Amino acid sequence: MAQQWGEGARHADWRKVRRLLCVRLDAMGDVLMTTPALHAAKAADPERRITLVTSPGGAEAACLVPDVDDVLVHEAPWVKATPPRASSAPDHDLIGRLAAMRFDAAVIFTVYSQNPLPAAMACYLAEIPMRLAHCRENPYQLLTDWVPETEPKVIRHEVRRQLDLVASVGWRTADERLRIAVPDDAAAGIAAYVEAFGLDGGAPWALVHPGATAPSRRYAPERFSAAVRELARTHGWRIVLTGARAERPLLERIRADAGDGVVSLGGRLSLAELAALVARAPLLISNNTGPVHLAAAVGTPVVDLYALTNPQHTPWRVPSRVLYQDVPCRICYRSVCPEGHHLCLDGVAPERVVEAALELMRLRAPSSADGSGRSDGAYAWALEVDAAQRLAPAANAAPAFAATEHTP
Repeated sequence: MAQQWGEGARHADWRKVRRLLCVRLDAMGDVLMTTPALHAAKAADPERRITLVTSPGGAEAACLVPDVDDVLVHEAPWVKATPPRASSAPDHDLIGRLAAMRFDAAVIFTVYSQNPLPAAMACYLAEIPMRLAHCRENPYQLLTDWVPETEPKVIRHEVRRQLDLVASVGWRTADERLRIAVPDDAAAGIAAYVEAFGLDGGAPWALVHPGATAPSRRYAPERFSAAVRELARTHGWRIVLTGARAERPLLERIRADAGDGVVSLGGRLSLAELAALVARAPLLISNNTGPVHLAAAVGTPVVDLYALTNPQHTPWRVPSRVLYQDVPCRICYRSVCPEGHHLCLDGVAPERVVEAALELMRLRAPSSADGSGRSDGAYAWALEVDAAQRLAPAANAAPAFAATEHTP
């Protein structure tokens, strides 16, 4: 039978784990928000070897995570983003690979709406002796260590959720920041871009990331254009647009609307190079998507256009302005706006984006030698511990969104 929040002897069993499998089958941002929990697992025993099973997109991020030793890529049929396939052969292959690696334990990380039991079954069939996860229903023998699911009744930031999971077996860390390591070659390549675009000349500049996988999380292109145009023409900012290759038409539209002072790197950067660019930038303006969590991992302030699809993914422990318009249909957990009006984002005027950007730029630390505008991570204001609680202050009540902007 599964154990619930066991301590004592059970914690001692988990302290002995040397070969740990972690399962996080989601996208880049989800992997990044799991890095504090991965660090807690490693900090509990620096000799512990961590293997992460994740999606192709998650694997790009995982390769930048210093606490991950090995990465296995798997497109699981129980995850939404996995394309249909005609055979279960990849799943049988994964189970065989896991069995051959002889793990001591597995931790299955999920968002609250995901069922951990398919992954738990794979770990069970791979003869992994200890298996930990949040689960809503009784998992019986599929989990040896069961943390009962409390969401959505109790709202936590996604980072806190995963930290709580590993804390249930005694793994904790005082350093709860998101964490990545930017490769030296990526940093060098971005330094060349910064020089070529004249971004190190002292004038203010920012990254703008106007895309997002989920349509419900996209601020309207014309509103992004208006904000970028105001920053570039009125305030003299240089703007660098980033996005995937498929988003090039969007970026070109914004660049053309804004005119001089705007360049696009759409489709030209690897994830490592994007991380290096975010680390170098004084500010990121973005929809609530993966680069926001990259910024949190490298300490870059963020203006986050935050669709009210869910409250758990606000920027974690980084200076930020979280912009949205309160709506009755908030917290829909939908990738496409179910009402069709998109008011939680369309209600945010471009002028408010500009105001938030100017405020963060004023509040940042004095310019540092690397041109990033940061000085050893020292900022002139205190950061909140749990960003989700800014959107859901009552732990046992439905989140109430009473404002259109939240500040640390």
